[in-house]
Amino acid sequence: MPGLLRVAVLWNSANPSVSLGLRDTRLAADKLGINIEQVQVREPKDFTVAFTNLTQRRPEALVLFQDALTLQHRKEIIDFVARARMPTMYTGREWVREGGFMSYGENLGIAFHRAAYFVDKIFRGTKPADLPVEQPTEFDLVINLKTAEALGITFPQIILLRADEVID
Repeated sequence: MPGLLRVAVLWNSANPSVSLGLRDTRLAADKLGINIEQVQVREPKDFTVAFTNLTQRRPEALVLFQDALTLQHRKEIIDFVARARMPTMYTGREWVREGGFMSYGENLGIAFHRAAYFVDKIFRGTKPADLPVEQPTEFDLVINLKTAEALGITFPQIILLRADEVID
């Protein structure tokens, strides 16, 4: 989205692991000259206030940090951003398959495979403290063209070709 200047980030501020992603997002946004506006939720009742804030602020786009709370309210969030016509980036492909705009996040299939590898090592006697810490190395870009069309957004062909999944 050329010319993007204001992006809201919807996140569960009660989840400390999400704050790391927010920090990295802020650093990247600062380099690009994009203003980040935080919209926090901590429990289910906070979504009503968050949606009101987003409606009033009218950011040009939204980034959603996924955790158990936001996953529980996935349909509600997707429905809100569709009504608000707000392009939203998610971290998991399930959001896009359910009508969300686009996602970029770790490939969970590979992550689960690696988890099985570590469980096997533990069952064979390796101490968990002796196992290396790994970070994801493969990420998936998923685009929903129907949602993009509803938002009036088109993608260059090169982006569609690089996507791991394009939903029509």
